[in-house]
Amino acid sequence: MKKSSALLTLTFCVLNWFSGAQVQAGTLYPVVVGDRWGFVDKSGSLVVNPQFERADPFADGAAAIRLGKVWGYVDGTGKVSINPQFDTAAPFSSGLAVVKFGGRYGYVGADGKYVINPQFDAAGPFVEGRAPAKLRKKMYGFIDRSGNFVINPQFDSAGPFSEGLAAIEVSDRWGFVDAGGKLAINPQFDLAEAFSGGYAAIKLAKRWGFVDKSGKIVIHPQFEEVGAFIKGLAPVRIGNRWGYADIAGKLAINPQFDAADSFAPDLARVKLAGRWGYINKEGKYVINPQFDEAAPFADGLARVKISRKLGYIDENGRFIWNPAN
Repeated sequence: MKKSSALLTLTFCVLNWFSGAQVQAGTLYPVVVGDRWGFVDKSGSLVVNPQFERADPFADGAAAIRLGKVWGYVDGTGKVSINPQFDTAAPFSSGLAVVKFGGRYGYVGADGKYVINPQFDAAGPFVEGRAPAKLRKKMYGFIDRSGNFVINPQFDSAGPFSEGLAAIEVSDRWGFVDAGGKLAINPQFDLAEAFSGGYAAIKLAKRWGFVDKSGKIVIHPQFEEVGAFIKGLAPVRIGNRWGYADIAGKLAINPQFDAADSFAPDLARVKLAGRWGYINKEGKYVINPQFDEAAPFADGLARVKISRKLGYIDENGRFIWNPAN
């Protein structure tokens, strides 16, 4: 589901569980029992007893956990692999994780050692060998895995690379750069999102459309909001209703939902009358709207919430972990 800004705020060290953000599936899944968090396996069996004050989903074989006011990580067995010590901790991406310590952001490896010392005011995930970062009172640039700027700070904002290009902002206009820092698409849009499936969402004159990697507008800006293309479909909002458009810009699923997300991978979460459910690519309900909150499917499971209680369902809508506080 489209966010209010194209740029991912780079100081994003706490994951919004029910956002459309995709996190790599792991072998264990965080659950809450009472006021403590533990982990279950895909069958719903408790593997790690509830003991943490917070636990996030797995990414790159590790999951962030919080004890007291500090964050650390557990490995794929649920064992603490990096002792809690950070102010915030983001999911691992390409073997590195953004952490905040002493008011600055740096990167740690799977062993918990700093690969790049905390020094940035803002920092994003490593994707395709580059990460957006900002030094004190300077602009955004892109660093390599040694922490060196390979694209000099020169942008007002910047997002992670995707499909070879990264969205950047210059003087209130958004465009895209390639891995060498050259402008691939000149800054000209009000907002711009990351490429997905060969297309990127762009905003012009209060309406969203899509461009290809040459910068050509392939779907004229006409929608109030949009999401990313996944397997040929993108969620779009017309008026107060969401539907889905194909790569030609034609409506494949008529606008009828209060909210809608991209497909992940074959089902998409949609909201109707205050409840979330899941549809297939024909727009038919596979799981009827019944949840207060719902996350995209990953590795065959999705997190859902009913009456403020968290559970997990499979793609048939069957609970493998019944909702618990």
